[in-house]
Formats: sequence, structure tokens, C-alpha cells
Amino acid sequence: MDLSLSEEQAALREMARDFIDREVVPHTRDWDRAEQVDRAIVGKLAEVGFLGMTVPEEYGGSGGDHLAYCLMMEELGRGDSAIRGIVSVSLGLVGKTILSYGTEDQKQRWLTRLCSGESLACFGLTEPDTGSDAGNLATKAVRDGDGWVISGSKMFITNGTWADLALIFARTGEDGPRGVTAFLVPTDSTGFTHREIKGKLGLRGQSTGELVLDGVRVGDDAVLGHLGQGFKIAMAALDKGRMSVASGCVGLARAALEASTKYAGERQQFGRPIAGFQLVQEMLADMAVGTEAARLLVWRVADLVDRGQPFSTEASMAKLYASENAVTAANLAIQVFGGYGYLDEYPVSKILRDARVMTLYEGTSQVQKLLIGRRLTGINAFV
Repeated sequence: MDLSLSEEQAALREMARDFIDREVVPHTRDWDRAEQVDRAIVGKLAEVGFLGMTVPEEYGGSGGDHLAYCLMMEELGRGDSAIRGIVSVSLGLVGKTILSYGTEDQKQRWLTRLCSGESLACFGLTEPDTGSDAGNLATKAVRDGDGWVISGSKMFITNGTWADLALIFARTGEDGPRGVTAFLVPTDSTGFTHREIKGKLGLRGQSTGELVLDGVRVGDDAVLGHLGQGFKIAMAALDKGRMSVASGCVGLARAALEASTKYAGERQQFGRPIAGFQLVQEMLADMAVGTEAARLLVWRVADLVDRGQPFSTEASMAKLYASENAVTAANLAIQVFGGYGYLDEYPVSKILRDARVMTLYEGTSQVQKLLIGRRLTGINAFV
């Protein structure tokens, strides 16, 4: 797998691996138990350039291509998917979207702050009654004088209680996708409140919130892109977001494999290590093959992005396979660990809990299959 990596990309991967092993892995269990990541990690992520990858230096970013970005995301996923989510949303879903659609003023105002860790961002698309059907948002933005008044709520928002900026999608016109517009909304705006969601199965340390906008006023300078372009902007962001999620899932599967291989070599049963049993080796082999296949799918997406080629369907394929494989690998890891895999003293139970949500957010596995099917047949199964 190293044959396609430049010296710079290989060095970035090693740096990311060392950073995760030093700053994240020793704390993951405690963060998971406390349902709270230490916010100091944000500054540390910024210091090593992780919050600004692929963003040009003129906007405070650290540059780099999307394959390097995926290498970083894989390492973050291996260490703690809660940390990966911080970067994936603030940089991947919001920062990159501002870079693609923002005015020069919007880029100057927000990108430097996001890349430096001074601010974090969240992606306000999902609503309490609107998940996969993202074109039928209930949140509304009504023209009022020289600005807009936004009212509505958003649900399951990563970074929702930490963010200083929310990319909010709201209805400004007709029903359906064409009536949606994107807004950059500071979270300290009057009428903007949030509530943290606790008791999650996985990603327990990650800030996940419900956002409520009660008559939040913003100016025309808050509109990202053009009126009615919001759905297109959201779908473009999610295409790249699926690449990021898939990268993190490769990391999760790799973590499951590495933990299982180590444990199988140490655990003694019937007078020898369980790594010597054929059916244990079968499980390890299945995990290894699935992980390698998922990584290749991710790298294909990154290559297409970097070459400026269409990548939407390939991103759906990568996200579908990598997320389902992460769940499979985590399940196999628990089987290798036996009863100990059920305890959070060992890492594999957390890997399973974190992996399970990957098949749900940024497009469920079922939605990915419909997107792939539409590309193959030319027939839209969503309507």
C-alpha cells in the first residue's frame, strides 16, 4: 500500500500516527467513560496542522492533497473516532465548503480561525424529523429588511455544543431541494441555543448537540453561495464527507485488527496462543482483507478529487463498504477477545460502539446503495 505515497505523504502519516499514539490513545477510555473529550485537544490538532489540511496557506491552512487528508483521517479513526469527527466536521464539512463557495470576505473571516483552532464549526443539516430526506427541511429563513430571520432546529449535530460557527441549511423558497439556502451563522447570535445529547451508544466523548434557532437574525453576508443553492452545497459537502468517514472507518477496522492480532498472540488456551487456531486466523484474515479493500476504495476517491474528476458514486461506494466493514471487523475482534471483549478495559468494545454509527450518518448504508443504484441504472429510486 505504500507504493503510491510520496515522501511527504508517508512522513505525514508517520507524524499523524505518532501524534495519535501520544495525545489521543492514552485518553480514549477515560474520555469515553466521562462522555467528554478534553477540549485542549483542539489546540493540539491545530498545532500540527490537522485543522487546516487541504486549505491554502493564504487562509491559514496547512495545504496538502486529499490523499494526505485521508491518511490523517485513518490515523484519527484508529485512535479515537470522536476526535476524527471534530476535524471531519469543522474542516471537512464546513471549512472546505467555505473554501469552495464562500466570498473572499467569508474566507478571510472564518477560515483562518477554523484552521488555527480559535473557532470550531458544525454542519446544521439534519433535523428532528428530517434525516435522509434532506431536501424537505423545516427550518426557515425569512427575508426581513436587509437580512434574514432563521427559525427551526437541528439534531445530532457533531461539535454542536462547541462550535462558534454553524453552517445552517434553511428553507428560503419553494418546497423541495431548490428552496434551500445555506447560511453561516455565529453560534453566539441572539436566539441561538444548543443542548448536548448524552447517553449515546458510541462516540460518547464527542460533542453532539441539538441546535435551536429562535428568530436568529443574520445579514445578507451570511448567505453561502447563492439563494436556493443550499441543497447542492450540502450534497457536495457530504460527498467529500463520505470520503472522510470512510477513511476513519479504515482506521477503526485497522485498530480492531491490530488489537486482535496482539491479543491472539498473547492469549493462551489449550496450552498455546489462540493465534495458532485455524478459526482465529480465519477471523484475522477476514479483518485484514476487508481493511485493505476499504483503504483502496478510499484512496481511489482521494485520487479522483485531487485530479478534479467526478467522485460522488465512488465516495458512496467507499463509505458503504468501509463503514459496514468497520462493524464487521469490530464484531470479529470481540469474538477473538471472547468475554474480555465485552469489557471497556479493552479497546474493542469501544471500536464496535463507535463503528456502528458510521453506517448511519452522512448517508445511511441504504441511501448509499440507492445513490450507487441510480448511477448504474439511470433511475432515481428516491421518488
